[in-house]
Amino acid sequence: MTTEILPKLKALYEEDFPLWIDEILKQLKSRNFEEVDWENLIEEVESLGREQKNKVEGYLYQLFRHLLLYQYWESEKEWCTSGWEDEIDIFRKQLNILVRSKTLYNYMLSIYEATYQDARRSVIRKTDQKIFPELCPYTVEKVLNSEWLP
Repeated sequence: MTTEILPKLKALYEEDFPLWIDEILKQLKSRNFEEVDWENLIEEVESLGREQKNKVEGYLYQLFRHLLLYQYWESEKEWCTSGWEDEIDIFRKQLNILVRSKTLYNYMLSIYEATYQDARRSVIRKTDQKIFPELCPYTVEKVLNSEWLP
């Protein structure tokens, strides 16, 4: 039986991904492990893990950028404050959802300073000003606190 179903599942992975997921779930739920497309399933699980980490990094990066602009770019404050506040709220909310996972929270801690440095370089290029602190001025608690703004 395996010799017939497995090649079809592998082809289905390329041709109709949502149907492939349904079929894999069916095989797993029925504990029919011999007919699971393990190679592609492992690839997808690994991809999900990377995707979650990329989201944490992306939201943290955008949050740092907007916090820095909000706090330090005085010449644009009059026109941009409301938009920056909205963006800060959105990125903070998305980040808080992800870091409910202890693993993703710890991942965020491991990339915190490097992500700040990336965001700092970005806002320096954007503003053509070097007014932004070299070291991250924001604690994790403040960054994640929905009531806090610098």
